[in-house]
Parts: sequence; structure tokens; C-alpha cells
Amino acid sequence: MDFDPAEAFGAQSAIRTLRLLRLLGEAGTEGASLAALVRQSGLSKPTCRRLLIALIEEGMAVQDPTTRLYSLGREIYLLGMVAADRYGIHRVALDSVTRLAQKTGDAAFLQVRHGEEVVCLAREDGTFPLRSHVLKAGDRHLLGAGAGPLALLAALPEAEAESYLATHARALAERYPALVPLLPGLVREARERGYSLNRGILFPGSWGMAMAIRGPSGGVEACLSLAAVESRMQPDREPELAALLAAEVQLVEQRLARESGPPTPLTSPTRTRNLP
Repeated sequence: MDFDPAEAFGAQSAIRTLRLLRLLGEAGTEGASLAALVRQSGLSKPTCRRLLIALIEEGMAVQDPTTRLYSLGREIYLLGMVAADRYGIHRVALDSVTRLAQKTGDAAFLQVRHGEEVVCLAREDGTFPLRSHVLKAGDRHLLGAGAGPLALLAALPEAEAESYLATHARALAERYPALVPLLPGLVREARERGYSLNRGILFPGSWGMAMAIRGPSGGVEACLSLAAVESRMQPDREPELAALLAAEVQLVEQRLARESGPPTPLTSPTRTRNLP
């Protein structure tokens, strides 16, 4: 097959554009400056600006006329709504996120595994005035890094989890140096309890709890999680939060099972939940 330089250039341009979209997503509602996007993407300033202009013309990005910051545009929102209907986890779990935030008063999240990372799909804040702001929709972390990613890692078969840790040891050490020596113990604890607990390891004062969601086949698909300031996740409140998570996870799994067809067992031999 002959090499087509034009085709290769087009693919490279598409990859760069998609990389910018991801960075805009990670920037959230605050937006990102051109300088920040250039630095994070590794693109030259003219190339970055050219791609941003193209995204703006297609409605995929917008630029605030006052702050000059870039963020995702309306067309991305519309595409996301279409994708949400295509991939059932967001649709069936979103009201569980809302209920968790309402019942606990803390921030609640839906996170899914996407390839080698865990992506936050939704965040809902509770009414408690002191909040944890370390995780927002669009944020990505490696498995094990944070309450949600830790719950997903612990829910995997042991051999698969060990393989992941070995393969990503260097990346984990570079991005989360304080976490790496604690991970084996945290994974064991999460398996024993049936849920993960992050005691402010990545961000002092910000604690998290999460529980994995399994699909009808038993595979680990996503998780529901909570985040709060340290005083809101002490041992006396832990059983209450774990029970609320378990109830919503069970509801999501039942909905996923109904959508998939005939009833399917919702548990697997690799999964245990020993709630306090």
C-alpha cells in the first residue's frame, strides 16, 4: 500500500484537534488560556490558534470575549447528549448521583473506566457549605488514584489488577508519588470492605469513598463516589455513607440488567461487599 503524505497529515491534524478538545474538557467551565493550551498540548502557538479557530467555527469551542479563555462549545454538549443515550451508564446512573448528593449533603460523582484511565462523567454538589473541589466532570486519573479509581482497581480480578499496576508503575510514580507505596494496602482494604476509602492521600483534607458498578456480565464498568472534607468522613459516619452508596449501586446495576435483556446475576465470584 502506497504512503499518502496528505492522508498522514490529515490524520495528524485530527489527532491534534482531538487532543485540544480533551484539554478544553479538562479545563471545565473556567476555560483555558491559549498559553496554557500551547503548553499542555505541545503544539506551536500558531497551530494551536488555527485549530481553536476551526473548532470555534464548528461550534465545538467558544472563547469568552472578556477573559479570552477557551472552553467547550454547544455542539459538544449536543454530541454528549446523543452519546449519553447510546451508552446507558450515564442515563441510568445520573439520578443516583443526584440522590447521593441530596442525602449526604456532599459531592457525588459518576466515574467510568475508559481504556487505561478513569473519567469523571458527572458531579453533583450537596448542600454542605464546605466542599471538596478536587474532582470535576471531565477529569481523568489512572486506576488507583483517588477513591473512584481505587474502587475500580480493587474490583478487578487480582491478576488483572496486578498486571495494571506493573504496567503503569512508572506513570503512577510520576503522577502520584505519595500514593504508590500505599496502593497494595488500599486495594486489600477496598476488597475487604466492598468499597474504597481515600483518606486525603492525594489532596490533604479531601476524603473520598467509592463503590464499583458492574455490568450484567459481571465486568467492572463504573463507580459511584462521594467526596467531602475530612471531618465529614470519619468512622462514625462511614457506615451510613457506605450503605447509601450500596443502595444506589444496586439500583444502577438492576437498571443495566433490565436494559440488557433477560435477568443476569448482578454479582460475580471476584466481588464482595462487607459493609460495616
